[in-house]
Amino acid sequence: MTANSFTSVSLDPLLILVCVDHRAKILPFLQKKKRFGVSVLKAGQQAVSEYFARGVHSAEAEERLSIHFARTPSGLPVLENSLLQLSCTVVASHLAGDHTIFLGEVHDAEIYEGEPLLYFRGEYRNIARQR
Repeated sequence: MTANSFTSVSLDPLLILVCVDHRAKILPFLQKKKRFGVSVLKAGQQAVSEYFARGVHSAEAEERLSIHFARTPSGLPVLENSLLQLSCTVVASHLAGDHTIFLGEVHDAEIYEGEPLLYFRGEYRNIARQR
């Protein structure tokens, strides 16, 4: 899925939060397994973001978009060629309107070169370098 909100919460312990729509297919998995992987996409990966925002997935579309999966050291699936890959365990969840907020403790983190994919005010954006 593509999350509408993903935020760093704490450095000690290392915590993040992600908001999951109640219609998301992944929601029952998160509630049951209490583990999840996060892949932060790089600039230029808009098509991948849009693909995971849709509810319908196919092997053909993933091949066309060059989507490949890897496993974190904890064994959780993440996207190859992403900017950041995290393995998390759910430590708390909170109902909030039509979403559930999951607080995750990070166990593994891999950071790669590149700039983040940004989405703000209904469109993808770039970070301007300060001079």
